[in-house]
Amino acid sequence: MAIATVNPATGETVKTFDPLSPEEVDARIGRAAEAFRRYRLTTFAERAGWMRAAADILDAEADSVAAMMTTEMGKTLNASRAEAQKCAKACRFYAEHAEAFLADEPADPAAVGAKRALTRYQPIGPVLAVMPWNFPLWQAMRFAAPALMAGNVGLLKHASNVPQTALYMEDLFSRAGFPDGAFQTLLIGSDLVERVLRDRRVVAATLTGSAPAGQAVARVAGEEIKKTVLELGGSDPFIVMPSADLDRAAEVAVTSRCQNNGQSCISAKRFIVHEAVADEFERRFVDRMAALRLGDPMDEATDIGPLASRQGRRDVEELVADATAQGAKVLVGGEAPGGPGWFYPATVVTGITPQMRMYHEEVFGPVAGLYRVAGLDEAIELANATDFGLGSNAWTNDEAEQERFVRDLAAGAVFINGMTTSYPELPFGGVKTSGYGRELSAQGIREFCNIKTVWVG
Repeated sequence: MAIATVNPATGETVKTFDPLSPEEVDARIGRAAEAFRRYRLTTFAERAGWMRAAADILDAEADSVAAMMTTEMGKTLNASRAEAQKCAKACRFYAEHAEAFLADEPADPAAVGAKRALTRYQPIGPVLAVMPWNFPLWQAMRFAAPALMAGNVGLLKHASNVPQTALYMEDLFSRAGFPDGAFQTLLIGSDLVERVLRDRRVVAATLTGSAPAGQAVARVAGEEIKKTVLELGGSDPFIVMPSADLDRAAEVAVTSRCQNNGQSCISAKRFIVHEAVADEFERRFVDRMAALRLGDPMDEATDIGPLASRQGRRDVEELVADATAQGAKVLVGGEAPGGPGWFYPATVVTGITPQMRMYHEEVFGPVAGLYRVAGLDEAIELANATDFGLGSNAWTNDEAEQERFVRDLAAGAVFINGMTTSYPELPFGGVKTSGYGRELSAQGIREFCNIKTVWVG
């Protein structure tokens, strides 16, 4: 895939970029390794000052950054602006809390026969981040902010269709005052990722992307005995029980399914509704989906912009076509409009069976699968009938049902009566083929640390 900005609203190639040569990549890895030797000795106060400066720059440039992201991958301008602001928040969060998260943890010296004993968190070195296009700034930032605050240095291999955002990340941290080489963007294709990961100077990797991409990185990292954190997508359930506030549930269901033009790993994708309220929820949900405005993502009034690529829209079309060919029913949407750009409307499909691809696969577009169940046990069983386990969502005001969902939903997160999302304050990650390890919170900053035992006699 060429490294280029292609406007998904028009199909126009805006700008192309030459990839780095293997020699240039090697030089950048050397620069990162040299930077780490000095950067690991900087203080939390120094790093926090630089990180707050990065946040200030993001806030000041939110409008121009938003326009850049919208041009590159098609999310609405409002969504892009909110993403830039969320990144600034994450920078400030880790600037404020990193030192406490990584503070020495004393142990009982008498229990281990020592004068002093403790656990210390220390940085490990250059970390490779392989990032996707759907949240081009946020997904890179949720690695970069904690990694840099921990004293590590970063090498970003971003998706090939968001090169301007990738280069902006490097420029942002440079202008914020971080030392030369502390964070670098590698404009390379996926064919050079293995070469970078096998380099002895690169000590670990994090990847957000597809399960096959995660398998490829994990395989190489396993051979090299290097730590990895993987976030590999999801097919999140959204369960609605009879005691739920149906109006609020339907409103959030639409937002969750169609945020980022339906291209979010933790958006709700499978809507599992108790039969006692299924007709009423379906009416409210379908009406709201039908009312969404599909159009120019630069228009502030647009609800859904284009999908990020021609292939992405083709994948969505194929999943819907497979389902309808086998008897599923489209309640709204289901047909791409004519004209330029890779647009696809808000769509609701019902009557999905295990023989259909939609039952098992993640639909990366504004397409909702609607299911009916007879009770709590069936809802949980259907929710867990997927290889994914990233987020999950349940709507009920029954406390016993809430506890069952928290206990039994196989996912990295369970949100009750609210939309699944990511916060700097909470760990983010999945189970099963959604990956392993955690980003964000204290758990996220510790993923790429040497957890060192210190014993003094």
